[in-house]
Amino acid sequence: MEKHNYLKIFPLLLMTLMITISISLVIGVANVTIIDSIKIILKTIPIIGDYIDVSNIQKSHIAIIQNIRLPRVLLSFLVGYGLSIVGVAFQGMLKNPMADPFIVGTSSGAALGASIAILLKLNKMFFGIGIVSIFAFTGALLATLIVYNMARIKGKVPVTTLLLAGIATGQFFTAIMSFIMTISTRDVSTIIFWTMGSFSGRGWNHIQIAIIPVLLGSIIIYIFSKDLNIMLLGEDSAQNMGVETEKVKKVILITSVLITAFLVSVSGIIGFVGLIVPHMVRLLMGPDHRILIPASGLVGGIFLIVADTLSRTIIAPTEVPVGIITALAGGPFFIYLLRKTKRTV
Repeated sequence: MEKHNYLKIFPLLLMTLMITISISLVIGVANVTIIDSIKIILKTIPIIGDYIDVSNIQKSHIAIIQNIRLPRVLLSFLVGYGLSIVGVAFQGMLKNPMADPFIVGTSSGAALGASIAILLKLNKMFFGIGIVSIFAFTGALLATLIVYNMARIKGKVPVTTLLLAGIATGQFFTAIMSFIMTISTRDVSTIIFWTMGSFSGRGWNHIQIAIIPVLLGSIIIYIFSKDLNIMLLGEDSAQNMGVETEKVKKVILITSVLITAFLVSVSGIIGFVGLIVPHMVRLLMGPDHRILIPASGLVGGIFLIVADTLSRTIIAPTEVPVGIITALAGGPFFIYLLRKTKRTV
């Protein structure tokens, strides 16, 4: 795709995002029209809100949009945006199209942390944050720290060693979590529901937890987009061209893990977003990370909004964990990637 066409792609993605958000806000049990939902949103914006009249809209509808649907939609966008950008970073850094944000054991650590909190009945809030989320965040960071130290050899972190350490640590943490589920059968359903990911019951406080790490982290990753482009040529070639590959890998790894840990702490584990979205965008728009990073973020946000809307409506009033929806989409895609990789070996 030629460069001037990118100027058309991003406005199109933004327009698609706005349309997706508008449709998602009106889908549900409460029958709120698109016009009313837009008015309610505009009413919350300083200055603009002074000129918006919502007196003819039911107060219950205003409460539903402002306090339930809007924060849920925005959080699903934020999580999809962050996971997709981290997916781009991992696939570029590891030069592996099957890498995703959980490749270094982050998800297993988060799941174990949440399982321990659920087992200990720590279903309380701490400064507006659920203790389960705090344990999940701590577990994610701990798992990554273990993997990083296992993979480090003489100050360097070889890609193959990192992948192997991530798989081994992830399996070990998953085994501990399975043991917890075995000895605490009453909490099994709660643990399983959390590990499948969900935006049910999420509000503005969860957005406040994740938004700054995601935005700052995505900026840091974007700063290294040129380095990621050069590293596609191989680490030796990149070093010869002046790229400090070990420094780049460390910064991207730490930043990506922090983003993932914060997102997992507010949404649970949502797999495959960071795998399928970056790969699809790369096929359509090429490997230039300067374009790939922001485009994947927008597409990932749109994808997860759609997935979450399906999760809460597909068999309403029962809600399906959004991780199941993303797995149904990502599973076949992963198999396709695996078969494609086998043919090229």
